[in-house]
Amino acid sequence: MTTSPKQMKLTVMEKKRIYAFDFDGTLTTKDTLIEFIRFARGNAALLWGLFIHSPLLVLMKFGLYPNGKAKQRLFSYFFKGVSVDEMGNFCTHFAKNAAQILRADRMKMLQEKLDEGATVVIVSASIENWVREFFPQHPDLYVIGTQIEVVNNELTGKFSTPNCYGEEKVRRLCEHFPDRTNYHLVAFGDSRGDRELLAFADEGYLLKD
Repeated sequence: MTTSPKQMKLTVMEKKRIYAFDFDGTLTTKDTLIEFIRFARGNAALLWGLFIHSPLLVLMKFGLYPNGKAKQRLFSYFFKGVSVDEMGNFCTHFAKNAAQILRADRMKMLQEKLDEGATVVIVSASIENWVREFFPQHPDLYVIGTQIEVVNNELTGKFSTPNCYGEEKVRRLCEHFPDRTNYHLVAFGDSRGDRELLAFADEGYLLKD
């Protein structure tokens, strides 16, 4: 039986709608890893840490060193051995103090989708712990990000998941929503790390300033 354009449109509209937002650069004006380090360790320590790791960061920029490994090395330098409680306090207070980096227009769009009853997901390469703290008033919002390894109640400095970047964003989203035929995916991003997610979506939007 032939399906008419009208029937096809109706089928799409009847599907569950999922809105996936990148975080850094899409919902924020700054990279939150850098801002989190600045908040937790201070500006002088941040600059010294970036200087020490500058060879790796330069190689990463030219695609000669994996993004996730460089990020993990930097994160480990600043937070290896930190207790879970201390990390939690850092994340909570960081989100409260950094609220001004959120983009008001895009947060309004996200809120509108939640108000409509749609499923909203944040898919970010940033550490899940502090991304969640930006949305305490939205318990139904999904946050998918890079997760940190904890042993004996302390951070090891390693990630317990691959860096949630590029293809990993698609893989992690599909872990939560595996039946791809059952939903209409709308995705928003702003950088190279979002390309695979935008391509995977039914509607993908590359947002710029």
